Amino acid sequence: MRLPLLLLTAMLSAPALAQTSAPQQPANEQVIVPEVQRRDVRIPKFPSKDFEVGLLVGTYATQSFGASAVGGLRLGYHLSEDFFVEGVYAQTKVSDKTFEEIFPGAGPLADTDKKLSYYNVSAGYNIFPGEIFLGSKTAKASSIYLIGGVGSTKFANQRKQTFNVGFGFRVLFSDRWAVRVDVRDHIFSYDLLGVRQNTQNLELTTGFAYYF
Repeated sequence: MRLPLLLLTAMLSAPALAQTSAPQQPANEQVIVPEVQRRDVRIPKFPSKDFEVGLLVGTYATQSFGASAVGGLRLGYHLSEDFFVEGVYAQTKVSDKTFEEIFPGAGPLADTDKKLSYYNVSAGYNIFPGEIFLGSKTAKASSIYLIGGVGSTKFANQRKQTFNVGFGFRVLFSDRWAVRVDVRDHIFSYDLLGVRQNTQNLELTTGFAYYF
């Protein structure tokens, strides 16, 4: 009787001994560890196209002196899809022919004073972004914006602080090229013939813009 009891006891204790001797493996341990060599990946730098540079040409109407051709340079930065800032430098030639016709030889401007130049820094806001259709199958992104800023105007050997306000229209023909049309009012004062006056000087320009 003792021999069968010993065999039964040994059979019952064998699984417990096997479980005790076997090492415990964590449930979340990775069985196969991949031997993959990591590579350093260089992310390409895509141009942001937030900067804008362009040329402008058009007409500048100096109050009391008529309108003349104007040309200049523009440099801008687009802060977001709605807001942008820009700086402009331009110049035009002013004529006092009307005064000379009324008072021969008594024009208020010397030959060296007949150039008007200005620079300004302005901020703009796109109020109507959208699309313009060129034909029945082509659409281009466009926007109508308001703009205004401050700068300086040199005219008749006087340099005067100038405020500008206006609006414009922009059409993007590609990711990098656009056409702009701007209407501005340059507001400054000058002193000619002993009379100081505030002036409203309207400007209409168009030009190309390149984004980078």
